[in-house]
Amino acid sequence: MKIGMILDAPYPIDPRVSNEASALISAGHEVYLFCLSYSKKFIKKEVVNSINVRRYYCSRLTYKLSALAYTFPFYKMIMSRKINNFLLSNNIDKVHIHDIQIASSVFRANLKSLPVTLDLHENRPEIMKYYKHVNSFFGKILIFPTRWKMAEEKYCKAANNIIVVTNAAKNELSKRTGLSENKITVFPNTVRKSFYTDFDLDHSLINKYKDNFVLLYLGNTSKRRGISTVINSLKYLKTKIPEIKFIVVGSSSYDNELKHLSKINNVQKFISFEGWKHEKTFQSYLSVCNIGISPLESNIHHDTTYANKIFQYMSFGCPMICSNVVAQKEIIDKYEVGELFNSGNIKQFTEKVLYLYSDKNKFNAYSSNAKNAINKFLNNDIVSTEIIKMYG
Repeated sequence: MKIGMILDAPYPIDPRVSNEASALISAGHEVYLFCLSYSKKFIKKEVVNSINVRRYYCSRLTYKLSALAYTFPFYKMIMSRKINNFLLSNNIDKVHIHDIQIASSVFRANLKSLPVTLDLHENRPEIMKYYKHVNSFFGKILIFPTRWKMAEEKYCKAANNIIVVTNAAKNELSKRTGLSENKITVFPNTVRKSFYTDFDLDHSLINKYKDNFVLLYLGNTSKRRGISTVINSLKYLKTKIPEIKFIVVGSSSYDNELKHLSKINNVQKFISFEGWKHEKTFQSYLSVCNIGISPLESNIHHDTTYANKIFQYMSFGCPMICSNVVAQKEIIDKYEVGELFNSGNIKQFTEKVLYLYSDKNKFNAYSSNAKNAINKFLNNDIVSTEIIKMYG
């Protein structure tokens, strides 16, 4: 079967796309991926890890119009022509839409009424309420999360199948839309075995941090990610753990505020803001990591979504300290892989770090449990069985 995946972004960018494609290819399907290039110079057709990648040019103006996908029809009109060309020229049998932003364009382009799977990477209508551009002056005038929620419900009902990230997301969507849970498949943002078995290390980075007790954060650094809680705790932790180092691998428009906060707390030398890094560098950072951090602030989105980072931490046996938002609490409790603290509670977070620093038996138990959970229950080979069944 030829499965046409639709991604309105450059590729490679999202491990979820690669993981799903890899699973479907292993099951005998052909995967064709529609994706974008923001540069006029690009490779239109190539095969990447057995995925048939088809790139289409997207101007910066069109990219900006994507934020208004459910305010004005311009983005839908522009993208639907490209998608229709992709579907017809590659003789696609089934369509797989990656997230709600591009959904209206795909349904408009699907003139042959091909079966459609809508893959919701996140609860976009909820999380976009926290986006900086949505909360800007023009964003408040032009972008309406309520319309995105209506569109999400509309296209979920129109799709043949839906994929979500967690069981909590499945339950929430089913209750909100009235859709049968049988129509909804769960595919977590976990890791492939190759992520933790086949990689190259940057030994200069490992040597740089070999004498530190490392707290590691991987991913987007926006305000809602809770990184300020960790920075505020460092003024207490540095007196108890002089060798502590908080490594932040990721970026956002909130970075200047985080750096300013580190100055206020006089902890600049205990933090390394590494900026955005390619995923292929993550294994080196994970190799020096003592504790993986996911201090997310509580909201509907975080309560129903697994962050990629928690599975990346676990695959390298990193004990975790996570805020008690529903979805990641479920993982911590079920597999006994770390400690929880109340979201935003600096005192609790500090206590949890000191506890794992001092109790080597508990630290080692969490590390062993994390590796075991990934190997036996949570790697991509295992969690992909449901999506393979869905495609038949």
